[in-house]
Amino acid sequence: MTLAEIRDLLDAKMVMGEEKLHMEIHTAFGADLMSDVLAFARSGCLLITGLSNVQAVRTAYALDIAAIVICRGKALNDKFVETARELGIPILWTPFIMFETCGRLYREGLTGCVKEIVVEDIRSAHEG
Repeated sequence: MTLAEIRDLLDAKMVMGEEKLHMEIHTAFGADLMSDVLAFARSGCLLITGLSNVQAVRTAYALDIAAIVICRGKALNDKFVETARELGIPILWTPFIMFETCGRLYREGLTGCVKEIVVEDIRSAHEG
């Protein structure tokens, strides 16, 4: 799925990064805790979050995340947008809550990107 398709599916506004609308996205991760993003998300995914602060952009940059979708219609401050522009991370903004944002993307075939080894660790913990 391309960023352009994601934008259209989410009735999203492309805040910055329109030159990357052709970029293919295959996985996504949704969270508001950047510690969860650091622990579980993978490089190249789409980050779906309601956090519109510089820490979210820097976390995305550290993990080489493809793009960020800000959900819940959160206000975007200039520093957030400026940092994303400096780091080359596309930003989309949607009025939908995280649940609906993720659901729409999942319904159209985008899958989650939790690290497989972590999933196995979680399964083992629940079984034992």
